[in-house]
Amino acid sequence: MRLRRSIGGGVVVAAVTALAGACAPPPASPPALSRDPAADWGASSANGPITPVPAPSALLPARVELGRRLFHEVRLSHDDSLACAGCHPLDGAGMDRRRHAQGVKGVEGERNTPTVFNAALNFRQFWDGRAVSLEAQIDGPINNPNEMRSSWPEVVGKLVRDASYVHAFSSAYAGPITADLVRDAIATFERTLVYTGSRFDRFLDGDPAALSMEERQGYQLFKELGCASCHQGANVGGNMFERLGIVREFFGQRGLPSESDLGRFNVTGHPEDRFVFRVPSLRLAALTAPYLHDGSIATLGDAIRLMARYQLGRTLKPTDAHAIEAFLGTLAGQPGGGVGATTR
Repeated sequence: MRLRRSIGGGVVVAAVTALAGACAPPPASPPALSRDPAADWGASSANGPITPVPAPSALLPARVELGRRLFHEVRLSHDDSLACAGCHPLDGAGMDRRRHAQGVKGVEGERNTPTVFNAALNFRQFWDGRAVSLEAQIDGPINNPNEMRSSWPEVVGKLVRDASYVHAFSSAYAGPITADLVRDAIATFERTLVYTGSRFDRFLDGDPAALSMEERQGYQLFKELGCASCHQGANVGGNMFERLGIVREFFGQRGLPSESDLGRFNVTGHPEDRFVFRVPSLRLAALTAPYLHDGSIATLGDAIRLMARYQLGRTLKPTDAHAIEAFLGTLAGQPGGGVGATTR
């Protein structure tokens, strides 16, 4: 397997040792757990593949509040029916729990909605990584005929007719309403949408009692089996591209691939990028079913077993799959950024 390098934000994913271990012929069964992994937490956790979620940077409150309001603003859509929060409800872990996103007039898209929480920690946005920033991501749903079906001239035209928005932009940016400032305000708000303070982060910070024995065993398996070669860093993923179906052909067995299944290829046109996607973050995996880019996997347990089979060449014992699922359940923490806030 070739090493995939991220090319945005100055990040280079080069976990050579871990990747080599994940792609080597696997042993017949996972390594035996001879003792409680808590005994090794001091050495392995501080220098492990996963790091605690950093607190959001200090941001100008006026811009955060304006972005929060715009995030809930239905006038961003053509028919004034759909806001960003429609697909990314903040009281629902930042995603709609549908198999595919649903746009204006109930039009169904082709891909599962990723959570907006912790999106600021991803090196690219969208499953195919076509947006290099949160600001660039906003262009997608605004202009997509299957989502908001609008345009920036239409959006700005609506907002400038609202005196309260004119005043808010003047206060936050000392200027008139423009598409760039709408993007900036929404992205600024989204940077506050971070889950922090998880039990797993407390474990990383030196509290072995934050996790149960099964959860610690799940983390050890997560590392030893090779899951962490793609799911690492503060967001437990979101910082590299990878092919879906490394060890076994996924799409050939699932059925005829659609254009959406081609993933990164639709962006680059390079044959080697067929079926390549941005590795999803697992920070909120326990809260954001269904799974995969097409939402075809209903439960987290099924997703764990599928990934083990197609990405690592493993068939997991039920107890091992359950332990990994228990570990993933410790990753989320508590949401920030005005969860439950309403528009206007």
